[in-house]
Amino acid sequence: MRMRKKADLPTKACASCGLPFTWRKKWEKVWDEVKYCSDRCRGNKKASA
Repeated sequence: MRMRKKADLPTKACASCGLPFTWRKKWEKVWDEVKYCSDRCRGNKKASA
């Protein structure tokens, strides 16, 4: 497997803050389920909703 440039990785917008975040290796198997860019945004999901 070849290395990919960070610019070539998929991105999403965070459901809480709206900022874009990029794919991470630890999210490889659950990328479709990832909604938040960080634990902080995941904790603030009820405050912004």
